[in-house]
Amino acid sequence: MEERTLGATGLRVSALGLGTLTWARDTDEHTAAELLRDFVEAGGTLLDTAASYADGAAEELLGSLVGTVVARDEVVLCTKGGVRRTRSGPVVDASRGALVDSLDASLARLGTDHVDVFLVQAPDPRTPLAETAAALVHVLDTGRARYVGLSNHPGWQTARLAGLLGGHTLAAVEVEYSLLQRGVEREVVPAAAELGAGLLAWSPLGRGVLTGKYRRTVPADSRAASAHLAGFVEPYLGRVSGPVVEALATAADGLERTPLEVALAWVLGRGGVASAILGARTAGQLRPALELDLVLPEQIVAALDEVSAPALGYPERR
Repeated sequence: MEERTLGATGLRVSALGLGTLTWARDTDEHTAAELLRDFVEAGGTLLDTAASYADGAAEELLGSLVGTVVARDEVVLCTKGGVRRTRSGPVVDASRGALVDSLDASLARLGTDHVDVFLVQAPDPRTPLAETAAALVHVLDTGRARYVGLSNHPGWQTARLAGLLGGHTLAAVEVEYSLLQRGVEREVVPAAAELGAGLLAWSPLGRGVLTGKYRRTVPADSRAASAHLAGFVEPYLGRVSGPVVEALATAADGLERTPLEVALAWVLGRGGVASAILGARTAGQLRPALELDLVLPEQIVAALDEVSAPALGYPERR
């Protein structure tokens, strides 16, 4: 598998990352071990998790496998903090105390003394960006994390926080990015490029919709049929995504490839993308992606760009 540099840093990550959103919930220990083994054997290194995934159980499961199924020095661990569980549900909290405490708990669950990349999972309107930045500087200075970044933040916050890191680098920006979600191209992608931050694209398959499996119906074993993930997939079903999915299927037929391969190749061909993070629930879902060797012809890219172009308004388009 190809390795890419994470932005302007010296950290190298695999072009495909393995996401763990479903681990310890829809993906059990045996399947997770199989996923991890297949991923690393194919040359994959980037493992993406978060303290909030399955209330920490995803990190615990990953920690139990790193050091047994694969060696710690074979992988790049990326975790996220800033979303904590309360009695009334999850709450975004990017304060210094919450972020440091979250990372310490993550390190314990992962069974390591540091993570390679630590991200703030979501914007916190109640905490000043200067305080969030100070927390990131602290985890870098104390060796808890080697690199830091943001996840799901708008462009202006990304640029502002990068300027508050006191000589440290904003290494990564993790955002949803696919043929069905190109809103980040308006401001986040240009900001990341100017700052030298590498893009980590989550859900590059449009929450599974770009595989084509929802073209006719909702499979009984799919996320869209799951009680706790149906709401995650539903926004990308129906007439909004239809033209893009059909154009993708047409391109795939013409190239004698699958829609999955074409959708992934499109994301990996975007400027600044260091890794596309796959949330496969089973080894069968992951393996076709691990064999990807496709570079899209310019004409195909242009056609897909046109049909999936995000709406622009003031001030991006004047």
